[in-house]
Amino acid sequence: MSTGEPLLTIDGLSVSLPGPAGPVPVIKQLDLRVDAGEIVGIAGESGSGKSLTALTLLNLLPPGAVVGGSIRFDGQDLLSLDRRGWQGVRGSGISMVFQDSTAALHPMLTIGRQLTEHIRAGLGLGRAAARTRATELLDQMRIPHPDRALRAYPHQFSGGMRQRVAIAIALACRPRLLIADEPTTALDVTVQAGILALLEEQRRESGLAVLFITHDLGVLSALTRRAYIFYAGRVMESGGTADLLTAPAHPYTAALLGARPHGLSAQRTLRAIPGAPVLPDQLLPGCPFEPRCTFAEDSCRSGPPPQVPTTSGRTLACVVAPDLTGEPVVNR
Repeated sequence: MSTGEPLLTIDGLSVSLPGPAGPVPVIKQLDLRVDAGEIVGIAGESGSGKSLTALTLLNLLPPGAVVGGSIRFDGQDLLSLDRRGWQGVRGSGISMVFQDSTAALHPMLTIGRQLTEHIRAGLGLGRAAARTRATELLDQMRIPHPDRALRAYPHQFSGGMRQRVAIAIALACRPRLLIADEPTTALDVTVQAGILALLEEQRRESGLAVLFITHDLGVLSALTRRAYIFYAGRVMESGGTADLLTAPAHPYTAALLGARPHGLSAQRTLRAIPGAPVLPDQLLPGCPFEPRCTFAEDSCRSGPPPQVPTTSGRTLACVVAPDLTGEPVVNR
């Protein structure tokens, strides 16, 4: 990879899934980048395309999916890879931690078998060397008595410990990019803090890049420095996380903040976002958020807004530039 090139670059990504009446676009003209050793966040409501984007990066889409655009990882064009090429990327280049560790781990196999089989296949180590590597990984994940843990089964661990095991498996073959798909969901705040600290430690010590997917803006604020706000398969706003969450420029970002039970600002009134997300096959030609947006104008219905760089270093997909502390102002 040439100096200065992002580790991951997504340009104009589009994904369509098969539907009863033909292909249904679910990701549309998505741009995203992750630098080496950086933790980047993706946030948005359920159904906004967060997890589907992650699965696209690993070519784990269902049969019949159609992908367009460009995905470059470590200087390599991922969309040009054949099956053998993808096997070389998964695990050793890009790895993923899923939301539900119980479903991700095989209930009938010991932790040791699940870890060592992955290590032997990915790193080509022998049985003894793979077990040594597995013990080291569990120790790095702060799992007590790693030798004993290798002989245990997933159900013998708490939810937080299972998630640490899942992270150990994801890191086993030393990937450069880890996709963490809501790995702290359903964990209490103390366990959640431990998982976040663990990811930050891996970034700092090994240069690991992390694409962190979450619906929790508090977690986004604590862990990431840059973030992308997704809605209906598009990026509505992107930029520095602190800027996005303290002074949002897009009505949807502001609406997400207003809907938090305990906000990041002094605002304490819970404001639900009106309406509901539109299904992909029901989207109208304009801005996907227009039916729910209190700042919408006629121009919002004419076509999807492009992502435009702003003077503050963000990108914004909005043809109306509202003053979110007052009345809407048309961007001319």
